[in-house]
Amino acid sequence: MMRGKLCLTSCWLAACVLLAPPGVRAQSPLSAASDGSIRILNTDMAVFEAGEARKDLPCTVAPVRATLGFDLRFHAGYEITVPLKELAGSENLLTILFRVTSAARKDEPVYFIHRIRVPEIAEDAKGDAYLQGNFDVGEGSYHVDWLMRDRLERVCSYSWDVEATLPARDKQMQLAIAPGSIQATPKEVFEDEAPVARVQNEAPLNIKVLLNFAPQNQQSATLQPLDTAALVSILRTLFREPRIGKFSLVAFNLQEQKVIYRQEDADKIDFPKLGEALNSLKLGTIDLQRLANKRGESDFLANLIRQEIGADKTPHDAVIFAGPKTMLETNFQPEALRDMGEINVPVFYMNYNLNPQAVPWRDAIGNAVKFFRGQEFTISRPKDLWFAISEMISRIVNWKHGRATASPVSQ
Repeated sequence: MMRGKLCLTSCWLAACVLLAPPGVRAQSPLSAASDGSIRILNTDMAVFEAGEARKDLPCTVAPVRATLGFDLRFHAGYEITVPLKELAGSENLLTILFRVTSAARKDEPVYFIHRIRVPEIAEDAKGDAYLQGNFDVGEGSYHVDWLMRDRLERVCSYSWDVEATLPARDKQMQLAIAPGSIQATPKEVFEDEAPVARVQNEAPLNIKVLLNFAPQNQQSATLQPLDTAALVSILRTLFREPRIGKFSLVAFNLQEQKVIYRQEDADKIDFPKLGEALNSLKLGTIDLQRLANKRGESDFLANLIRQEIGADKTPHDAVIFAGPKTMLETNFQPEALRDMGEINVPVFYMNYNLNPQAVPWRDAIGNAVKFFRGQEFTISRPKDLWFAISEMISRIVNWKHGRATASPVSQ
């Protein structure tokens, strides 16, 4: 009987093609016993304690190093290869169990488990099956003890170390997971966000975000999971900023010339509803009427800015555009916004661009932000996101304090 935590981790099995869809995650906490203990088979615990690699069930284990994601969490894991002939037969069951121990908390290992039902496989099957799993950690050093067994009680086991560190120049970054922490990777990109403790000694900021949900590759017929996760991470990082208290969100797609989701003057961002709305987006479909209008995208952007900024009566403290670099079929003319007059709040653009050298020139949204004397940030790496938001918040706070100081003088 062991004390600790027990969670599910996401894995899948593939043989030339995936036998279970990779988008299906089986990751959720499991309840411990009433006394807080974790019950693990003695045979499994003996494998962990021995710390020796076993291959009764032949497999190859390749650890995946801890990598910082745009969600500001370190993601680690493993990749497994198993010869298909070892899984031949019907109704096999693979049980993967592993524990992750922080060097700073050696008496608090975290346990993960996942069971995979294997479909019938022919005795003469060739090739390999592939499995993957992952978990999240904060900064620190960790040890992983891993095993997999089948219904015949054959075991494959392996152990390795994981190091999650920020470069010395990035140590001031505040990650979304505490040092020494071990957690299951979140199940859903659009899962709800936990409440945030907001600042109490000053008036909270009220911001408006206009987010272009679009793929990096403008020719792509789908919004890629990597792009979706990065764009949602931008929103989550903004939401976690304690000095922001009110959010207005307009999610749109410039290619489709469509507003996908809108949320006004809210205390929190409703991520599940945003995800539901995004499911309605169908990239790659051709609207002949839009196709005939060569300036459709430019006109849509100009009208969106007029509606969401020029006609905005809510006293926002800043307007923040975000999204991938989008080059329009016809040049966007910022002069079309001249009739809006001056924008009296700071304007920013977080340009999500994994390969800024490929398209080094400014895009349509960037031209609009420049017209309003705003500031553009290129988000290519997770640290770019953190530093961009830190810089924006600093500028917004300074602008707000300056306006408050100037008000009595002007009166």
